[in-house]
Formats: sequence, structure tokens, C-alpha cells
Amino acid sequence: MELRESYKNDFTISTDKKKLDIESIHKFLSNETDWAKGIPIHTLKTSIENSLNFGLYFKNEQIGFARIISDYATIAYLGDVYILEKYRGNGLSKWLIHEIMEHPNLQGLRRWILLTDTAEWLYKKFGFTELPKPEIYMEKHNPNVYSRKKRV
Repeated sequence: MELRESYKNDFTISTDKKKLDIESIHKFLSNETDWAKGIPIHTLKTSIENSLNFGLYFKNEQIGFARIISDYATIAYLGDVYILEKYRGNGLSKWLIHEIMEHPNLQGLRRWILLTDTAEWLYKKFGFTELPKPEIYMEKHNPNVYSRKKRV
């Protein structure tokens, strides 16, 4: 898959995995989120290795992130989206989601999925809606998977 980059002033969005600051992403996801609290760094690295990643940078500092899990033909899951608090309120999240939604390998998909309880207003601007038939949705969810102690 070709690398893509987009620029606005001193900000860059890039799909280049080599540019990702894994330590910075890990620090934010494992400490500042409910959905990935305590995620082990090796788990994060595996998730990044198997996803289409979008890093958001101010100059060369990682200030945001999102990733897509997809088969690139029928479905995509948007996850781990964040912008550091210091940079929020500047339209960067809209720009990031726009770049994701316009990625050439993510066109013509039958379904996009995301889970959020904080930014519905943002995703609605890009066509996301609440489940029209939540009674057909099923999941197997383990919210404490990262806090479990390893058994010997």
C-alpha cells in the first residue's frame, strides 16, 4: 500500500508506520483512554503492525493517531482515534477523519464501524449513524483484558 501524506501549515498526517512514535501512542492509549487502559506495548505494536495507521504530527511530534482494521473490500473498523488535548479545537480531528475517509484503499466499502462515547458529533459529519437495528448487533467484549494478571 502506498504511503500517503497530507500537510497543513506545520501539521502532517502520514500513513508511514516508520514515523509513528510508538512510545507516545502507548503512553496516551494506556493512560488516557477507557478503551485501551493498560494495553501492553507488545499488544499495541501488534495492532499497529496489522492496521492501516494514520499519524498526526506537529512538526515532528506525534500529537494524534487513528487506525483502520479492514479487508479493503467490504468493511473497515475505525479505532484508537485521539488528538492530544493541547491541540484540540483546531479542526485537526475533522482533518484526520477526512483523510481516513478519503484514503483510496477504503473506498466502496459496504460498512464502516466505530465505537465511541465521546465524539459522536464528529463522526456524524462523516456519515456515521447510531445502529438502526441494535437488536441484530452482537459482540464478545472483555473490557478487563489488559488488567488481568497472567496465570502461571
